[in-house]
Amino acid sequence: MRTSTRRSRSPMTSSPRSSSSARCAEATILRGPHVDLEGYLKAVGHLKDAVGFFSSRENFTSKERFLNDVNVLLSKSSLMVEEEFKWLMTTYSKPIEGDLILGSPPKLRWASDGDAEADGRNSAHSEHPSKDLETAICGTPALIPSRILPLLHSIAQKLVQDGNQQSCYKIYRDARRSALEPSLRKLGVEKLSKDDVERMQSDALEAKIGKWTKYLQITVKLLAGERKICDEVFEGISFNKDQCFTELARTGVAVAKTLLSFGDAVAKSKRSSEKLFVLLDMYEVMHEVRSEVEVIFQDSFCSEMREAALGLMKLLAQTAHEMFVDFEELVEKDTSKTNVHDGTVHPLTIRVINHVKFLFDYQSTLKLLFQEFETGSDTESQLAVVLTKIMQALQNNLDGKSNQYKDPALMSIFLANNIHYMVSSVRRSEAKHILGDDWIQIHRRIVQQHAKQYKMVAWGKAVQTLSIQVASSSGTSASSDLSSSGVSRAMIKERLKSFNMQFEELRAKQSLWTIPDQELRETLRLSIAEVLLPAYMSFVKRFGYVNQLFLDLV
Repeated sequence: MRTSTRRSRSPMTSSPRSSSSARCAEATILRGPHVDLEGYLKAVGHLKDAVGFFSSRENFTSKERFLNDVNVLLSKSSLMVEEEFKWLMTTYSKPIEGDLILGSPPKLRWASDGDAEADGRNSAHSEHPSKDLETAICGTPALIPSRILPLLHSIAQKLVQDGNQQSCYKIYRDARRSALEPSLRKLGVEKLSKDDVERMQSDALEAKIGKWTKYLQITVKLLAGERKICDEVFEGISFNKDQCFTELARTGVAVAKTLLSFGDAVAKSKRSSEKLFVLLDMYEVMHEVRSEVEVIFQDSFCSEMREAALGLMKLLAQTAHEMFVDFEELVEKDTSKTNVHDGTVHPLTIRVINHVKFLFDYQSTLKLLFQEFETGSDTESQLAVVLTKIMQALQNNLDGKSNQYKDPALMSIFLANNIHYMVSSVRRSEAKHILGDDWIQIHRRIVQQHAKQYKMVAWGKAVQTLSIQVASSSGTSASSDLSSSGVSRAMIKERLKSFNMQFEELRAKQSLWTIPDQELRETLRLSIAEVLLPAYMSFVKRFGYVNQLFLDLV
């Protein structure tokens, strides 16, 4: 608590010739700067003008005493201004919870109402500070209310003009450091090496990176807020504000270095397809805070931090870009030994399609990457080229994996299942806008080709069994009914028996095969029926006693 020192006898009363303005200035100064800071500073200015005026008057009999009293009052006013600066800086410099910076506007309590009342402060700037909070969730937080900053600026200007730079420097630095350091310590940022990162399971690493993202944003926002305060308080004042900011932000810089070190360790750790998304997340955050980083560390004292931050962003971008482009090769050269005995969709297909789907959550980030590393075409077409290559690499790998099937029909089922899964997944996702309708139509025809191949290989022989070719009287081969041909009952019986055996064998074997997509499954069933039923009905129609043959086969 600060109290104003009042004298029982005014120094101005010692001189009958002292001006009325000087006496008014004296009264204002003795009341202290906390009542009306602007008026207080004007009063100090009036006293200085009075000193200048009377100093030039040689015939003023009480000049020495008057000047002595005024100088004493000016010295006292300087101490009172310094005291006011310290009170304001201390009152409005309180730690802030990191979550509040990224969440809803924080309700900070810099000072209680009781503190203000006890100090006798009833001016506008002694209202509860939290009522004037101007924290922007996505912008630079207002760590000190905007209405207080002009007051601090005016006082700092006065202190520097009076030659009290060091005192001003120390008060400001200590007050803001007392707010910043606890805020950063509460984050609990831990230092992790590349080896630590390598040993982490994917879930643990994702959790760490989630915290890293949050801590980095909080640290940058806090430092950006401090830089903003420092710039506004010392704007236009002959004062080394950059050095002051660097000293008070020393802990923040240390935390930032730890965070950048972790980012560097992640970027340089062992690569995997899953880690691409982690790097994209980190790159996205670094890109978001880039402009703030450049402002925070703009001066020569902080150039090392600025270069380190920009260097990490470039490393993350380079690594993520390489992993994205190299994913095509990883897919094509995949040698996983997973055997799909029933011809269903291969795990590789599911994994790659999921990977591609996730990529579309990062479209804007990927476009930023292409802007940094590619030239000559728009980013969307570049993305389409890479995705087309990835899908082709998957198709090539599936062609190779299909060779594990000794049954050509099951091979066709496998390829139809997987290509159909690719097409249907693309149609239902953002990928359709990038790959385009032509890609979808081309691959739908590929599915149809595999379905046709399956039908021909699996059911062709059975259908052929129901077709009996006999020689006509002209010696040419032609279909005929029993009455006009030499086809024996034994041959008909044998053909029917063979068909039944083949049908049962195919039914038993193919019941173990899987077509998970209902649309594809029904399409294949209909295509089989379109071939098998007409052949069977034709056989029945040609040989009217076929029912009896069935009975004979029982």
